[in-house]
Amino acid sequence: MATEEKPYKVYRGGRKKGKVPLRGTLQAQPPGASSTGKRRRWWLWALLALAGLLVLAVVWGLLGFRAFSSGVEEANARLPRGAKAQLAKRDRSILSEPTTLLVIGTDGGRAPGRGDANRSDSMLLARLDPETHRIAYLSIPRDLQVEIPGYGTSKINAANQIGGPALTIAALKGLTGLPIDHVVVVDFDGFRELIDAIGGIEVNVPKRILSNTFDCPYKPARCDEWEGWRFAKGPQHMDGRRALVYSRIRTNRLDPSETDITRGSRQQAVADAVGAKVASFGTFLRLPFMGEELAAPLATDLSAWELAQLGWIRFRASSSLRCRLGGTPGSLGGESVILGSEDNVAVISMWLGRSAPQAPRKGDVYAAGCTRR
Repeated sequence: MATEEKPYKVYRGGRKKGKVPLRGTLQAQPPGASSTGKRRRWWLWALLALAGLLVLAVVWGLLGFRAFSSGVEEANARLPRGAKAQLAKRDRSILSEPTTLLVIGTDGGRAPGRGDANRSDSMLLARLDPETHRIAYLSIPRDLQVEIPGYGTSKINAANQIGGPALTIAALKGLTGLPIDHVVVVDFDGFRELIDAIGGIEVNVPKRILSNTFDCPYKPARCDEWEGWRFAKGPQHMDGRRALVYSRIRTNRLDPSETDITRGSRQQAVADAVGAKVASFGTFLRLPFMGEELAAPLATDLSAWELAQLGWIRFRASSSLRCRLGGTPGSLGGESVILGSEDNVAVISMWLGRSAPQAPRKGDVYAAGCTRR
């Protein structure tokens, strides 16, 4: 054997035993093949993770909706039968055409002296339009003089005390000439419980408030010196009790122009804040644990699916219109009332979106009108 011919191949690391691979039997790895495989595995894991999150979201939503549906069924049972008979007959989805919702807040509750109270302390019509993504609110002053069917002329808040939600709906239909699709009724205690269940709300208070001394939270000795409820100007968090107080204030000692008419704007702000919180992602995450609590304080004809649709419209809402009916102060049987004006007809047209909104006349705290938000 020639000295140059060896049965092995020499490498830098030393001598390696075994057969010498023939030329052409080793395939070179394509450039970037390893990184391409890693990218493919990364996308695969990302897709699997996304699919897992989607499944989790669906399951979580179903669990929350089930809990919510249980509470809504009880809320449906609490609404008097006569109220549902007064509502408009709809055969179209809430997501296909505007819906008119009446919210009645009564002065009843478990507090001493409120067991038999059932007057409508606040009445708010909300029109939700899925096409324009707009919500329009219309406040009806509780002292507004109207014709109560079968009972003559009186304040509109008396209708609920006499005949419950059914008579209130009938009186409002006669006043506005509008069909009402759905109704939600809640008393003082239920109002607080609902807001506490969603973890409170955020409200922007436009001006400082010092109210009169109603519902003093302290012992009698301290209540004698208590000045009233105070609210600072600006955004602030409110629990159920504080939001209820804010909604009920009729007198602001720091602004004598405040009346029962102007407090409607506060009620609208609270209603809008509640709607935003209920339709929020945070509430969705907590729904399986508190879904039943959301409907527990209410009485309504709305099904769980219909309430979910209203929540979706509120979630997508990009603007709101806030309107109020008004009139002039007067007297009926020794009681202070508000005598409706012809401006109320124009305001209803604005609320329906048939005419451009006009703000209430400056300097007239009883004037009707609409403002954009």
